[in-house]
Amino acid sequence: MASNIRGYVMNLDPAVMTLPFGANIDIRDTVRYKEVMKQFNLGPNGGILTSLNLFSTKFNEVISVIEKRADQLDYVLVDTPGQIEIFTWSASGAIITEAFASTFPTVIAYVVDTPRSASPATFMSNMLYACSILYKTRLPLVLAFNKTDVAQHEFALEWMNDFEVFHAALDSDHSYTSTLTRSLSLALEEFYKNLRSVGVSAVSGAGMDAFFRAIEASVEEYMETYKSDLDKRRAEKEHLEEERRKENMDKLRKDMEKSGGETVVLNTGLKDRRADGESMDFDEDEDEDEDDLVRFSEN
Repeated sequence: MASNIRGYVMNLDPAVMTLPFGANIDIRDTVRYKEVMKQFNLGPNGGILTSLNLFSTKFNEVISVIEKRADQLDYVLVDTPGQIEIFTWSASGAIITEAFASTFPTVIAYVVDTPRSASPATFMSNMLYACSILYKTRLPLVLAFNKTDVAQHEFALEWMNDFEVFHAALDSDHSYTSTLTRSLSLALEEFYKNLRSVGVSAVSGAGMDAFFRAIEASVEEYMETYKSDLDKRRAEKEHLEEERRKENMDKLRKDMEKSGGETVVLNTGLKDRRADGESMDFDEDEDEDEDDLVRFSEN
């Protein structure tokens, strides 16, 4: 099945050294990560976040490119930065996610390192991450337990379906973390019931048919449930923006009536005057430098 899929791949991690796949759109061709770190005096995470912010300002161009090829594609795969706070909980991540979700049926695939998740605490940490992503994006989510060629994922499915089995795995650990994990497993029981999970191996390709079946089922769920909710939220946002515009126009109209046609001086709050009354010269090179950092291109 996978060999017949027409895909379009996008990389959004500006700090990755090498890609094990070919990317049609690569953020590294658009934003120079190391230059961003140098210009804004940032560390690695700050550099990734700022690079993503800069890229998101041109994301309408990305959507336009993909829309032109939509009839020729089955899937668009977007590989995001692994740090959850950099993508899921950032403004640029929300902009990119909403841009896709408002244009195409969009599904989130959360990839889990199966061997590492054999530890109950690590497993629960991954489930909390997945839960937060689901409720932040409000989009269908598929759990992909990767590296099944190293460790099978059946233990994880059993832990999700039977909390008593999960509690038994915690019996030998009497630490505070174990107690917290035990309590959280009960809270996430409802979350597990509405979650699609598959085991895959990126090395051998095992489980990919099941993965794409889960994606197709999630697409149907998106069209039946999530799209209407998304359209409702977009309409509410547009309504609020329209109300804000009307309120601003009313204030402007009242100010004009109050002034009686006299000249009104608006204070911008910018200290653009020197003490001797001369205008300050603004450096236009800063805007030019920022534009040099962002040049959208497609491979």
